[in-house]
Amino acid sequence: MESLQSLECEVKTLKEYFRTGKTKDAAWRQSQLEGLLLFLREKENEIFEALRIDLGKHHLEGYRDEVGTLVKSTIFALKNLKDWMSGKKAKLPLVALLTSAELVAEPLGLVLILSSWNFPFGLSLEPLIGAIAAGNTAVIKPSEMAPACAHLLATRMTTYLDDKAIKVIQGGPDVGEQLLQQKWDKIFFTGSQKVGRIIMSAAVKYLTPVVLEMGGKCPAIVDSLSSSWDREVTVNRIIVSKYGACAGQACIAIDYVLVEKRFAATVVGLMKIMIKKMFGENPRVSNTIARIVNRTHFLRLKNFLKDFAVQNSVVYGGSMDEENLFIEPTILLDPPLDSAVMTEEIFGPLLPVITLERIEDSIEFINSRPKPLAIYAFSNNESLRRRILSETSSGSLVFNDAVIQYAADSLPFGGVGESGTGKYHGKFSFDTFSNYKAVARRSFLTDFWYRFPPWNTNKLLLLERTYNWDYVGLLLVILGLKRTRERAYGL
Repeated sequence: MESLQSLECEVKTLKEYFRTGKTKDAAWRQSQLEGLLLFLREKENEIFEALRIDLGKHHLEGYRDEVGTLVKSTIFALKNLKDWMSGKKAKLPLVALLTSAELVAEPLGLVLILSSWNFPFGLSLEPLIGAIAAGNTAVIKPSEMAPACAHLLATRMTTYLDDKAIKVIQGGPDVGEQLLQQKWDKIFFTGSQKVGRIIMSAAVKYLTPVVLEMGGKCPAIVDSLSSSWDREVTVNRIIVSKYGACAGQACIAIDYVLVEKRFAATVVGLMKIMIKKMFGENPRVSNTIARIVNRTHFLRLKNFLKDFAVQNSVVYGGSMDEENLFIEPTILLDPPLDSAVMTEEIFGPLLPVITLERIEDSIEFINSRPKPLAIYAFSNNESLRRRILSETSSGSLVFNDAVIQYAADSLPFGGVGESGTGKYHGKFSFDTFSNYKAVARRSFLTDFWYRFPPWNTNKLLLLERTYNWDYVGLLLVILGLKRTRERAYGL
């Protein structure tokens, strides 16, 4: 555990290193990204073992959701770094005659990355890729709830990177509070809305800009698909996106499914088949689904099912092994809408299926709740898809699949409203950790004389023509070929 004095010293050292300008060099940024890539490749097995210890993740799940995704993102940043760093020319108005301008990306300085436990490597290093590419120094505070992963980041990764610029600080909430007392140039947080509010409150002291990635209840809309193939593909993708994403302990995992009553039995029946196909007759021993992170979260999920009405809604699964922190993939059909399982983010392998008279009612259902991080809609009905696109608001919207948007470097990832603020991934990560400085260069050769006092109506007319891009009118006024209008401006 770090003392407040030592934390202050670490922060001061990182700030001083940033001021040397070394992190602004393209060569430094490239070398750090290459070091991160080497860490991911050389320590792959150690990463898998840490994920198994902390979360019970199968190594293929660990590669798909963390190592593989990070390798892809790092390579993408390396390929595009030169382009991202280059200044972008800006088009200027007529009033800025003989002026050139560009947008120049400069690093913010020292950034703090507070990551979550459910994807301990991905949620620590995905923002770090952007922070490095943008030329910042950084402190990562991994979650203490994934201690093996946090220890690996602190003791192994730092040997691949410039330890004068990038630090990993371990510890619990007290360390987090101490870090928040420091002055940062940006704070990047992934976690719950409860902690997000604490982060935002702490940032007020120094007016620190904040990115909050918090999640919420992500719905899946399932239309009455006519093709048996489309139905199977839909359910297959729902099951893997729910139970196969850290046992549902993911901000972008499907939280509940909306389906028409007449189609519910078909969907639930296919879900049961697909769960057995993916996770086996006994998922606990099949080693294909992660466990619950700790007893506190286990008991929270267990309490969701304590309500008698909720218990009666269980149509599949429901068994629990508290000693091994395992909960079987569970389906609930029409649990009470005012129950905790439908008012709080589930973050576990419980999947409510809510039936509606018409699938179009799903739009009103979603809009009556806080804006979600993601909406997943499975439908071939183009009219319904247009309505969902135009009448709902969410961080992302995916048709006929789920979770895939997280892996796309060309798409911004983030929430809206209570599900989060700020975007990252790919170029958006670079932008998040950069200040786009406007740089203009003006010639001494000429000026529009009418921009200077004393004022008169003729100058007003000239200014009007200039701001309206009226080249011909401007020329006519200057040549005296167009009469000045009289104006009641007291000029």
